[in-house]
Amino acid sequence: MKSKKISIDYTEFNDINELEEDAKMLLNVARKYLNHAYAPYSKFKVAAAILLENNEIVMGTNQENAAYPSGLCAERVAMFYASSQYPKVPFKAIAITANNVSDTLKHPIFPCGSCRQVMLEYETLQNKKIQFILSGSEGKIIVINGIDNLLPFSFDAESLN
Repeated sequence: MKSKKISIDYTEFNDINELEEDAKMLLNVARKYLNHAYAPYSKFKVAAAILLENNEIVMGTNQENAAYPSGLCAERVAMFYASSQYPKVPFKAIAITANNVSDTLKHPIFPCGSCRQVMLEYETLQNKKIQFILSGSEGKIIVINGIDNLLPFSFDAESLN
């Protein structure tokens, strides 16, 4: 038997003004789009903004449904739209933010497992790391470079062999 340990790398910022300009701009765009989310059931609004290599920005917001599994997360809405509208254009960064209608979120939120799996697929496809900018509607921000730091034990195409 051998015991092993996994560590992840991330950077924590206290405020949006500490971010580099591209990250700050992208997070501001995502925060602006929070009100576009359709979240009548959970009241938890999420927005994702993707900066593509061609400097286009693609938005996505969570879309709920009374039949809960029929809804879709903001991250996947944005990634699927980006891939269908700009095929083969790599993702540089994804900013993800959220707000709860009853309270301001002052801590970062993290993508669900399904979104992480889709992020892995796109990062593998483009063979280049994606920067993840994670925040609430204000407060602390976490920046992570590469899906391996969000999904250390991943299931990818190699797993199928």
